[in-house]
Amino acid sequence: MNKPLYLFFTHDHRRIEKLLDQATENQNEINRELYHRFRTGLLTHIKMEEKILFPAAQKANGGVALPLAEKLRLDHGAITSLMVPPPTPQLIKILRFILDKHDAIEEMQGGMYDACEALTQSQTQQLLEQLLHTTEVPVHPHNIAPFALEAAKRALARAGYDYEAIAQ
Repeated sequence: MNKPLYLFFTHDHRRIEKLLDQATENQNEINRELYHRFRTGLLTHIKMEEKILFPAAQKANGGVALPLAEKLRLDHGAITSLMVPPPTPQLIKILRFILDKHDAIEEMQGGMYDACEALTQSQTQQLLEQLLHTTEVPVHPHNIAPFALEAAKRALARAGYDYEAIAQ
């Protein structure tokens, strides 16, 4: 089966993962330029899902949100919150853990991408055009204040993740 939306998003996952891998080759000296590209790429990817793909699927589903949407939105909030503090080896470990779980839910057979693809078949080309023209999310400098990390921990807890348990 031809799945252009699925392929678009999964290829973007791999692109973003590669940027993170390159940025963190040396965890003791994270490449800030590559990490910035990772941050903007990841946040733009989330924007494409939240502003284009998920709403189109919900509209095609009679206005009813897809069952996985709530979990993925909570994950998106948690992932976004991890983009605020500066990267550390511990934060990168947690980020990778969450991204692995999150991406699997989207990519698995019968997952979010399959559901969205099935519901929006008549709009595939239009959606791809919108996705290709999505503007990059601007990012602020990292916030080094302790409350930024504490806010991220609370966002992770809302999404069902335990920062401290994952960090061990």
